[in-house]
Amino acid sequence: MLFIAGAAGVGYVLWSNSKDLPDYTQLANYAPPVMTRIYAADGSMLAEYAEERRLFVPVSQMPKPLIDAFTSAEDKTFFTHGGLDWMGIASAALRYAQFKLTGKGTVVGASTITQQVAKNFLLTNERSLERKMKEAILVRRIEQTFTKDQILELYLNEIFLGMNSYGVAAASLNYFGKSLDQLSLEEMAYLAALPKGPNNYHPFRQKERAIERRNWVLLQMHENGYITEEQMKEAQAKPLVVTPRPFGAQLFNAESFAEEVRRELIDLYGKDKMEKGGLSVRTTLDPKLQLYARQSLARGLIAFDRKRGYRGPIAAAELGVAPDWALLIKDRKVPEDMAPWRIAVVLDVNDGEATIGLQPNARPDGTLAPERETGKIPLELMSWARAYVDGTALGPQVKKASDVLKPGDIVYVASNKDTGQYHLMQVPEVDGAMIAMDPHTGRVLALVGGFSYGRSQFNRAVQALRQPGSSFKPIVYAAALDNGYSPASVIMDAPIEFKMPDGSMWKPKNYQNKFFGPSTLRRGIEQSRNVMTVRLASELGMAKIIDLATRLGVYDKLPAQLAMALGAGETTLMKMVAAYAIIDNSGRRVDPTLIDRIQDRYGKTIFRHDKRDCANCEAPAWTPDLPEPELVDVSEQVMNPYTAYQITSMMEGVVQRGTGKKILAVGKPVAGKTGTSNDERDAWFIGFTPDLVVGCYVGFDNPKPMGKGRTGGELVAPIVADFMKLALKDKPATPFRVPRAIELIPIDAKSGKRGIFGQPGVILEAFKPGDEPPDSTKIIGEDAIAAAGTATNGGVMLVPPGQGEPGGSLSAEPAPQQPPATGGLTGPGSGLY
Repeated sequence: MLFIAGAAGVGYVLWSNSKDLPDYTQLANYAPPVMTRIYAADGSMLAEYAEERRLFVPVSQMPKPLIDAFTSAEDKTFFTHGGLDWMGIASAALRYAQFKLTGKGTVVGASTITQQVAKNFLLTNERSLERKMKEAILVRRIEQTFTKDQILELYLNEIFLGMNSYGVAAASLNYFGKSLDQLSLEEMAYLAALPKGPNNYHPFRQKERAIERRNWVLLQMHENGYITEEQMKEAQAKPLVVTPRPFGAQLFNAESFAEEVRRELIDLYGKDKMEKGGLSVRTTLDPKLQLYARQSLARGLIAFDRKRGYRGPIAAAELGVAPDWALLIKDRKVPEDMAPWRIAVVLDVNDGEATIGLQPNARPDGTLAPERETGKIPLELMSWARAYVDGTALGPQVKKASDVLKPGDIVYVASNKDTGQYHLMQVPEVDGAMIAMDPHTGRVLALVGGFSYGRSQFNRAVQALRQPGSSFKPIVYAAALDNGYSPASVIMDAPIEFKMPDGSMWKPKNYQNKFFGPSTLRRGIEQSRNVMTVRLASELGMAKIIDLATRLGVYDKLPAQLAMALGAGETTLMKMVAAYAIIDNSGRRVDPTLIDRIQDRYGKTIFRHDKRDCANCEAPAWTPDLPEPELVDVSEQVMNPYTAYQITSMMEGVVQRGTGKKILAVGKPVAGKTGTSNDERDAWFIGFTPDLVVGCYVGFDNPKPMGKGRTGGELVAPIVADFMKLALKDKPATPFRVPRAIELIPIDAKSGKRGIFGQPGVILEAFKPGDEPPDSTKIIGEDAIAAAGTATNGGVMLVPPGQGEPGGSLSAEPAPQQPPATGGLTGPGSGLY
């Protein structure tokens, strides 16, 4: 009767604890939070993002010594017990009793790997008899349902191992920068030492305890027969070498690109799926072009900043205060993307050079390395550092090193080619952005959001709203070409004024404060004539310009104000580059993208940028008679292809004879347009070849004048030229593709009338089918000039507030004052023949 009563009591306890157990069968569908990995176009790692840094690896792909290490450390009878280690439980109970009675010994646990799986996946960490009972019941059911390998797979992919590492695969990467199959025996043993408490065996803060625990794991592996005594001793003798792996952006100089991809993923799928969904993202980034873009922009910004003068050291310190000069600079950080710049303190200065102490390298545990490194900044490598006055004027010439530096100055330096010599460096005040894009697909090949992402995470390529200035003019002229004008149409470049609602007069003017009389549309865009552009916009009507700008994606809603024709409306560099890409793509729509494809954790493609349909790509098998798949371009025709070529040809002239002459250094056919806003607050250049579009802008984050002459042609075009020379160095000089039926007719570049090919001042101009230059040219605006050169607008506001003052205008670029054309030109711009 006692036995029956006891059995009944046990049965009741088991029943009461099992009736509300969690569903253990859900373990069969285990899908843990897995980090999202982002790759460049060539497959190299770009970035990783996760709430829990985890990579799922099947147990069949895990090295056997790794499994041996974990079972030796955590559950040596794992493969023989039924979920509960009764001998272990008895041993733990005896030790607990000994500790309670004598106060000696240690309390140890007896949880098996299966118990840890039950607790981690299905239960809480609550310490209670009821929880232990539920755990025991679940353990038996798990053992009956799953194989030992399946249980190990759950355990080894879920367990927390420190450094935000979940699972052994992530820990292998984060601690050692290796995949599991590359780990050495002692490294596997260290990972197996961590489940008991990663912080207790931290590789830097608790290094001795970590080595002791690792060596204990190796001993257990030997006692369990997994390794020989020789292998154990060899592994135990080795030091613990841990190299923490960085998180976030991995590819140098691509931080802005990676962050923009992260934002797009959150917009598409939400933050939770981005961090836990295990997405595999193949981006459009070309690492080589990205490096070129970063270098070109940085060089351009540094060169411009040096022309503005030296603003002094980062900080000043007293050398005698600290016993070691390295302590004065040990806590200062140089963003990783500013490498190879370093922090230095000036130790001594004489007339010819300054002696500097360089910031020592930090060890992985955060302490300074004991070595001390010094160097020299010779006078010639700091001669640029004339004192800053106002950004335009400079202080006196630098004649000796003490004119610039003094002992205790903390500065940035960069190594010179000569050993031991360094350049004096200064972080530019002005900033900018650059984008390179494939004009046929919209794939963003390179994106630089500023001088240093480490100093400012503001992405100027996609977030900065700036006035594009004259770089908007090609859209004005394209709208005219779409509405009956030709490149040979003549516009009067003469004074014009418009009455404002407040009674004042707006008088647009050219950059040179001069007027050049009748000029062709080509000449107007080549020399970036403001007055001609405003007169053309007035004759054409802003509605047509706004419509085209909207279709090109430059603006969502542009005010119907004439000043907008001069680029007064704010937009982003990305939108402007995409608009130029449409022009380069024969007028077909281009949607910019940073992402080619996204796959879920199972490898299924859930996003693809290329929307072209390929019906024959799904054939079950290839046969010799199977036709080659055809991809049909279904993109929208945004601009007439003839218009697109005409405006491209006109922008070739900008490079050949106009404000973009600095681009000639590329040595290949390039079209493009400069842009400068009022008071040189923004400077732009957007240029393109048949297969590459590049855009760049420079300006202060809080817009202010950069100084007279700091225009798109003088400041930004050299940056783009620098990039294009690198990007196109191995590419052939490809001319722009001429659409069929375009007629190339010789005209007089000044008058726009038909000319005789080969005569001075005659060029080949591109005309649409059926169009031709007239024998006598109508001059648009000539009647208005004859009628006193004024125009009113019936009270409609033509310029935005603050830009309607008499004499106000948006700046154009200065251009050489020369005859409208010279002899010997063999095509509109270049590259036709």
